[in-house]
Amino acid sequence: MGVVLNLENGKRDQASIADLIALTLADMGRVNELILSKAGSDVEMIPEIANHLISSGGKRLRPMVTLAAAQMFGYFGEGHVKLATSVEFMHTATLLHDDVVDESDLRRGKKTARMIWGNQASVLVGDFLLGQAFRMMVDVGSLDALDILSAAASIIAEGEVMQLAAAKNLETTEDEHFAVIKAKTAALFSAAAEVGPVIAGASRNDRAALRSYGMNLGLAFQLIDDALDYGGSSKELGKNVGDDFREGKVTLPVILAYRRGTPVERKFWKAAIEDNQTSDAALDKAIGLMKRHRAIADTIGRAGHFGGIARDALAPLEQTPQKAALLDVIDFCISRVA
Repeated sequence: MGVVLNLENGKRDQASIADLIALTLADMGRVNELILSKAGSDVEMIPEIANHLISSGGKRLRPMVTLAAAQMFGYFGEGHVKLATSVEFMHTATLLHDDVVDESDLRRGKKTARMIWGNQASVLVGDFLLGQAFRMMVDVGSLDALDILSAAASIIAEGEVMQLAAAKNLETTEDEHFAVIKAKTAALFSAAAEVGPVIAGASRNDRAALRSYGMNLGLAFQLIDDALDYGGSSKELGKNVGDDFREGKVTLPVILAYRRGTPVERKFWKAAIEDNQTSDAALDKAIGLMKRHRAIADTIGRAGHFGGIARDALAPLEQTPQKAALLDVIDFCISRVA
């Protein structure tokens, strides 16, 4: 299975991470082989469901970040391939679980596993992939790497519960939303970046730099996703535009539009988000209100802010091809909405 990229935005996106792809190509080949091997099982439904999502065209940014971060500090062993595969399995398990919680119908333009095999099977296969991820972490033999990734798994689960508790709550603050996406999305980016220098035996400062890079990259990535749900296309998203709106998710564009809206506009948001009045006409109105109050533009601006912090985190490190490629990832993530 090769590395698959979303090329719907044309050559711009391909070029922006071309160096990362080239630097990690050989290692990603080994990661892909390991993915296929570890997703296998005598229980027929497990590889069917796992491969349905694994082969559906994800960019595999997280494992590529792990591989590049390990290479950056001169690592030449086997452990980074297993850790990168663990990261991808953790991500895939999260997607399977997310689709059940969110009752999503589409993922990367295809029917979600839950729509084909049901919620129970999707959750259980996600659990299987998490188990395989932890087995590979143990195989690597790095307690620090195991600690980082296991902590991330716990934080991601906490983020899911936080989001569930805040569902349809229009009084959610920016800080509260950032806490959710920091846990749900950024924690895994952070762990994926940090285990690279860990496996390479790099210094604490180097580890801290990659940890901060990954955390802020993840925040920027998720904020752009939030913006794309109202300002993108189905091809860009791999799901229906407005899915967050239909599911009553209180993301940053909603928070900003609601806070800045008139009393009449706030009544609209309450009807839409709290009372599920989410017709196509209501979605059009929501997008219009977001544009009126610069909610989408300011969400993109916040993403740019975190992207700048990610860039600054790597600034003190020695200039290497891997460092340049990791900086390109920041631009790639933010340019998706351009």
